[in-house]
Amino acid sequence: MLNKFKLFDSHLHIINSQFPLVENNGYLPDEFTYHDYLDRTASYDICGGAIVSGSFQGYDQSYLISALEKLGNGFVGVTQLPHTVTDEEIINLDKLGIRAVRFNIKRSGPEELKHLTTMAHRIYDLAHWHVELYVDSKDLPDLYNTLINLPSVSIDHLGLSKQGLNTVKKLIGHNVKLKATGFGRVDFDVKAILPELNSINPSALMFGTDLPSTRALRKYEDKDFLLVIEALGEDGVDNIFSKNAIELYRPDK
Repeated sequence: MLNKFKLFDSHLHIINSQFPLVENNGYLPDEFTYHDYLDRTASYDICGGAIVSGSFQGYDQSYLISALEKLGNGFVGVTQLPHTVTDEEIINLDKLGIRAVRFNIKRSGPEELKHLTTMAHRIYDLAHWHVELYVDSKDLPDLYNTLINLPSVSIDHLGLSKQGLNTVKKLIGHNVKLKATGFGRVDFDVKAILPELNSINPSALMFGTDLPSTRALRKYEDKDFLLVIEALGEDGVDNIFSKNAIELYRPDK
């Protein structure tokens, strides 16, 4: 069943100690190379994926460029950038396969939001990139008006909290994308909520493994993939497993 559907893995991390790593709140992750990723997902029909920069990788793109070269066609990058980045740097990163900028509000706090609006419009105008938010949904009501006025946005890990699910539902109704990832991070019944989220906006949900699940209470398991099939039915999973993410990330751009 794992290889019955093509999967564009919308959220994975590659951690290579040959490149700079930065402690975040005293945390440094174990290594998880592209070899490790390919070994772990060998049972899946992987057609591509989004390599996402973690807080522990700071503004380094060298690891990301290396991983994209190794994993090859179909894979794209999500990086973290300072607001001082030049237009030329953004355009060059786009040529190398970067497709989005991540704002890690969960780990870095509200200071991350200072340049969100300006950066979101700038990267979209320059390269048609979107912004990705690692944020607890309980904080989303304060951001709602900002987010619905940005050109392109996605939210990680279903928003994490049951407390903010109503705001998440409103946001995906405004075409904000939502990563169905990190099921071991959330505090609600994923299987119960997926059909409702999918019915609100069938183009919003994007599944990902979140490998290697750094700091998650429960790491990714194959049963998470199967749970999506159980929740949505075999006829309803192509969008969430591949189509929605491919349309957003445009790996063949």
